[in-house]
Amino acid sequence: VQLVESGGGSVQAGGSLKLSCLVTGWTFGKCGMAWHRQAPGKERELVSKITKEGKTIYGDSVKGRFTISQDSDANILYLEMNSLRTDDTAVYYCAAQGILWRPPTYTHTCLSNWYWGQGTQVTVS
Repeated sequence: VQLVESGGGSVQAGGSLKLSCLVTGWTFGKCGMAWHRQAPGKERELVSKITKEGKTIYGDSVKGRFTISQDSDANILYLEMNSLRTDDTAVYYCAAQGILWRPPTYTHTCLSNWYWGQGTQVTVS
């Protein structure tokens, strides 16, 4: 499984960015996907996630400003960020939940481990 983020950059407060995460070797729609971020000197925190049931969850600080979505045909997870603030400055990581497939019927189980991308820097000034 490989995850590659893109779309980060520098933007003024109040502006917008849209992050993308290309996921390969993983099947969309089976287990959870998420965006996390880590600011300098702070712990990594959840920004948003799509659960295995398809429910979207947002961190309190981004509710109403950020939108998570996915394009399963293109294998891409998105994070649209609007009304950006200086405290949104961080490295943003996408993550995909591990999947265990059981042959011969190939039922699946969502695992506790997650795969991570390398991160993309977002700087808001």
